[in-house]
Amino acid sequence: MTETDTRKVAFGLLLLAVSTVLVFGPGTLGAGVPVVAIAAGTLGLAAGALLVGTSDPGRPV
Repeated sequence: MTETDTRKVAFGLLLLAVSTVLVFGPGTLGAGVPVVAIAAGTLGLAAGALLVGTSDPGRPV
């Protein structure tokens, strides 16, 4: 058996957490959400999901 790349998983989870705060954080505080923050958060969510999904050496589904 091959081992999961823990660095990719850790970085992917960190990216997912930061991106979630960028997308949902200002809305919960009642502040105006800049479009740039939403765009960066959305791209970060996609990149984090890609990193976590491809961290296993097997074929990603």
